[in-house]
Amino acid sequence: MTHYDFLIVGSGLFGATFAYRAKLMGKKCLVIDKRPHLGGNIYCEEVEVEGTYGEHSRTINVHKYGAHIFHTNNKEVWDFVNSIVEFNRYTNCPVANYKGELYNLPFNMNTFNRMWPDVHTPAEAQAKIDEQKAEAVSAINGREPQNLEEQALCLVGKDIFYKLIKEYTEKQWGRDCKELPAFIIKRLPVRMIFDNNYFNDRYQGIPVGGYNKLIDGLLEGVDTFTNVDFFDSEYRDWKKYADKLVYTGAVDEYFDYKLGKLDWRTVCFKTRVEDTPNYQGNAVVNYTSHNEPYTRVIEHKHFEMFGQEIYNCPVTVVSEEYSTEYKEGMEPYYPVNDDRNNALAEEYRKLAEKEEGVIFGGRLGQYKYYDMAPVIEQVLMIKI
Repeated sequence: MTHYDFLIVGSGLFGATFAYRAKLMGKKCLVIDKRPHLGGNIYCEEVEVEGTYGEHSRTINVHKYGAHIFHTNNKEVWDFVNSIVEFNRYTNCPVANYKGELYNLPFNMNTFNRMWPDVHTPAEAQAKIDEQKAEAVSAINGREPQNLEEQALCLVGKDIFYKLIKEYTEKQWGRDCKELPAFIIKRLPVRMIFDNNYFNDRYQGIPVGGYNKLIDGLLEGVDTFTNVDFFDSEYRDWKKYADKLVYTGAVDEYFDYKLGKLDWRTVCFKTRVEDTPNYQGNAVVNYTSHNEPYTRVIEHKHFEMFGQEIYNCPVTVVSEEYSTEYKEGMEPYYPVNDDRNNALAEEYRKLAEKEEGVIFGGRLGQYKYYDMAPVIEQVLMIKI
């Protein structure tokens, strides 16, 4: 039986990056994952479709667990991922669809002109927003906003709130905006420029050939097993197999829920092939009305195909994304940021700090929402 320096539970970005760094330092790692594939939530399902004009078949990389766009201001992180696989020029410019009306996101001058056709300049947009904010600020009469609805109305006013925030947020969280904490939306981006780039980060893109290329590069030469549930396998007694454990599963499950269960939101997808080369003209369209049960529609080819290349592939793959409350057997996605869960998570983190020989990492292991780049940044700072 091989004895490893590290047993790594979970082959997502945290686990795979840790394994890569440990391997470079001469450490021997075993990575196990309960799913039938490696890569965690950045795994892409490769769908082959026929090309046009006698071309060979093309592959559309379907983001099986939702849209993932890599973005960062950290040059070290950007250089690191590009040393594994080259990234393309994809820029995230999502569109909001409210009952057939289309708005650019994040909120910018294009959004404001579409919302208020008589608004053409930054000064006019600011005046309109200030006018609407004043009504909301007056209504709370000097006190701090007590919930997400009050906070959003005080930031952007009623027109943007009711068309682009309220119903979308309620679908996303399964709760009325009056029941959600104000801090969720305190940093709502409002830009007085004609710029549809969602992120402010300097670096942004998608791996050429899909995220599987990144995971394969990170885990090259590392022992891996899929379809292995840590808790229902011999590896639960991990000290027989490794000196240390890297755990990226749910932190409350590791401790057998001894303090209580943490709440999660999760998402599910309905994916289909559409017999058209260009279904919606954009990778991500958010549906902000309750009229549609899904929160957004993802058209995957736009992550990696640009210009005429889109039309050289005569069909496309789209996914409707549905947000729902987590139930046993589902994949947990998003921590629920309310007082109860934040307090409980902090108690679990204190237990984790005392767990000798165990590193807790990633969104599930720390019960914190992380984008991809900060996950890698964390791993790069760990002394292995």
